[in-house]
Amino acid sequence: MKTTAKLRQMLNSGRMTVAPFVLNAFHAKIAESVGFQAVYMTGAGTAAERGFPDVGLLTMTEMVSNAKYIAGAVDIPVICDADTGYGNPLNVQRTIREYEAAGVAGVHVEDQVFPKKCGFFAGKQVIPQEEAVQKIKAALDARTDPDFVVIARCDAYAVTGWEDTIKRSHAYIEAGADLVFVDG
Repeated sequence: MKTTAKLRQMLNSGRMTVAPFVLNAFHAKIAESVGFQAVYMTGAGTAAERGFPDVGLLTMTEMVSNAKYIAGAVDIPVICDADTGYGNPLNVQRTIREYEAAGVAGVHVEDQVFPKKCGFFAGKQVIPQEEAVQKIKAALDARTDPDFVVIARCDAYAVTGWEDTIKRSHAYIEAGADLVFVDG
């Protein structure tokens, strides 16, 4: 079974799926060896491992390269931080195609401005809700495997509060996102 189908099956099982953050293929192999059924490539960790803060300094190509090594090292689903999709909806489409080609099972796309800031940093900003919806739709249109999981990450809580976070989350699900990751 493809890892995309495995991840979709896990998410539809009604049970919690724990996917620890990993920085590289070695960490993913360790997670798999101790029984985790999925892993999550962290953007903050990927940047830190290269000596950078998570403020949008790594390119999509660098992130996808790391994802490819991770996905190639394990037999479990790999979910990846795709930051903001690296630009507008056209960039998001390319981002999805590149991550799919790397062999990962899904990604999250954030509703922050580009370049973004790590969720732990103060001063982050979010794009208008409709622009974020267009990015989610672009991601869904770009995927070639219907089991490839598209996660909408909502960073609005620290910027505009709980009400806007709920409103955005509903809009992202209505747009077709497989799930919403609320950062806050």
